[in-house]
Amino acid sequence: MTAPRLRSLQLRLAVRLAALFVVGSAAIVGFVVWRAYDTADTLADRELSLRAADLANSVARAPDGTARLALPPALREAYGAAPDADIFAIRGQDGRLIAAMPDAFGSVVERWPATTEHAGYFHLPGIAGRTQDYYGLGVSLDSAAGPLSIWVARAAGATALVHSMLEEFVFDIAWVIPLFMLLALAIAILAIRGTLRPIREVSEIAASIGPSTTSVRLPQAGLPSEIVPLVAAVNRALGRLEQGFAVQRQFTANAAHELRTPLAIITGALENLEPNPEVEKLKTDAARMNRLVEQLLSVARLDAIALDVSGTVDLNEIARETVANLAPWALAQGRGLAFVGADRPVVVRGNAYAIDDAIRNLVENAVAHAPARSEVTVSTRADGSIDVSDRGPGVPQEDRERVFERFWRGKAAASHGAGLGLAIVAEIMKAHGGSARVDAGPEGGAVFTLAFLSASAPVPPAAGHG
Repeated sequence: MTAPRLRSLQLRLAVRLAALFVVGSAAIVGFVVWRAYDTADTLADRELSLRAADLANSVARAPDGTARLALPPALREAYGAAPDADIFAIRGQDGRLIAAMPDAFGSVVERWPATTEHAGYFHLPGIAGRTQDYYGLGVSLDSAAGPLSIWVARAAGATALVHSMLEEFVFDIAWVIPLFMLLALAIAILAIRGTLRPIREVSEIAASIGPSTTSVRLPQAGLPSEIVPLVAAVNRALGRLEQGFAVQRQFTANAAHELRTPLAIITGALENLEPNPEVEKLKTDAARMNRLVEQLLSVARLDAIALDVSGTVDLNEIARETVANLAPWALAQGRGLAFVGADRPVVVRGNAYAIDDAIRNLVENAVAHAPARSEVTVSTRADGSIDVSDRGPGVPQEDRERVFERFWRGKAAASHGAGLGLAIVAEIMKAHGGSARVDAGPEGGAVFTLAFLSASAPVPPAAGHG
C-alpha cells in the first residue's frame, strides 16, 4: 500500500505545497524580523539626524563674531548628565570646537577629521567618565554661523525599549504567519481533492467496464484540460474494442447457426446406419459438436441480448423439471440423477429459461466428471440457492476461481468439454445479481452452488453486451 500512495498525484501535490509553504513561512518570518530590526536602526539613525539638525539650528553667531550654541530647554534636558543621555560635539568650519556635551566627547572629536554632507557612522567604545559604548553619526550641516561638523551619539542601550517593542510585535506576528500558512495549505489540499474528484470518478467508471459493458464511455465534463486528451483516447479505444467484440459475437452466432443444419443432417444420417463401434463413436462426436454449438449460441445470446430477470420463479419447479428432462440422458451415461427439493416453494427473481440453462450446464458438467454408477444430486434450499453435487475428483482450491472463465479447462478436465458450460452459468448468475461458486463435497467430489436474490430484493439492471 505504501508505493501506490507515494505515487499518488494528490499526495505529491500536497507534499510540494507543504514544502513551498514551509519555505515561504520561513522566508516571510525572516523578512519581517529583518525589516523590524532594520526599521529600528533606521528610526534611531533618523532621530540622530534630527538631533544634529536641531543642534545646527541652535548655533548662531555672537556679536563678537564667534559661533555660539544656545540650546532650547527641551534639548538641554535631552543632553543632560544622565549616564544614558545622548552626547554631541560641534566644530566650526575652522575646526575649532564650538560646544560639546560632555567635554570628554569634545576632546575626542577634536582629533577627528571634519565631516561631510553624507552622514558617517561611528562606534565609540566609551569615553572618560562613562563606560558604555556609543553609536552615532557625524554630518556636515549649514547654520547661521556657517558650515558645521556635528557629531551625535547615543548609548548602546538607549534603543533597548524600541527594540523590545519591535521584538514583541515581531513575535506576535511571527506565530500567526505559520497558522495562516497551515490554513492556506489545508485550503489548497481541499482544492486539490476537489479538482481530482472527477478523475477519481472517471477511474471508478473505467474500473467497471468489462466485456459486457463495452458501450460505456468515460465522461469528459469537468475534467482538467490536461486529462481530457487521455480520456478521449481511452474512449476511442473502447469504441474499437466494442466494435471488435460485436464482430466476434456476430461471428460466433453466425458460425453456430450455420453449423446447426449440417450437424442435424449428420446426426440423422448416423441414426439410420447399422450399429457398430465406429458408428457409436461418430454419434458421440456428433453429440459433442451439437452441445458445443448450443453452448456457443447461448454465449452469443447472453452477450448480445439483455436478459430480463424481473419475473418471479420457483426454484423448486425449475430444478425438478430440469432433473426430469435430463434423467434419461444421465442414465444413458451410466449415472444417476436425483432431486432434493425444499419443503416449500423457493421464490426468487429471475428468468426461468436462463436458470434452467444454468442448472442444465451444471448437471451435464457433474455427469461428465462423476464416476460410473454414481449419482449426481440437485438440491434446492429455502435461502434461494441450488446445489449440484457429484462424487467426481472435485476442483482443486487454486482452480475454483478460474473454473468459471470462458474456454478455461483444468489439467484434469475431461477431453470432451470446451470450457463454456461453467462460463455460461457464471454469466447467467451475474445477470441475476447472484453468484456461482464451487466447494469440496463432504464426501468428496464437487458442490456447485447457485445463490439467487430473494423475490423482495431490488431488480438488478438488465444484463447484456452493453
